[in-house]
Amino acid sequence: MEGRPGRSRHPYELTDESPVYVISVAAQLSGLHPQTLRQYDRLGLVSPDRTAGRGRRYSARDIELLRTVQQLSQDEGINLAGIKRIIELENQVAALQARVAELSAAVEGAAAAMQQREAQVHASYRRDLVPYQGHQGEDAQGHRQHGKPPPEG
Repeated sequence: MEGRPGRSRHPYELTDESPVYVISVAAQLSGLHPQTLRQYDRLGLVSPDRTAGRGRRYSARDIELLRTVQQLSQDEGINLAGIKRIIELENQVAALQARVAELSAAVEGAAAAMQQREAQVHASYRRDLVPYQGHQGEDAQGHRQHGKPPPEG
């Protein structure tokens, strides 16, 4: 069987993505005829995993998607081409949301690394250096201190 993203590494652990239902059980759970499931597979609306012998195996997520397709078709009056486009767009949105989360984590990591490096640079400053104080109350540019304006010209 081909793997799907997010599938568990443990071979006996069942998840929503685990392809466990044969077509007759999936049809019963979704309330649809097995031929309808085959048609949805041919159209690319719901594509279950396949066994080595090419038998279809549906997951709990596939069953939920079958119910959604049925609801959109029956209750909302959307044709199958429209439903396919909706599913594609929802998948694209989910992929983009995952990518945004991935990039946000990368940005947070880079910001933390930058702050750490900045702290290292500040920690490396020599503390024994002091700013230059000119002689007799003058600053580095030769202007008098203590609130008196600098001499003109």
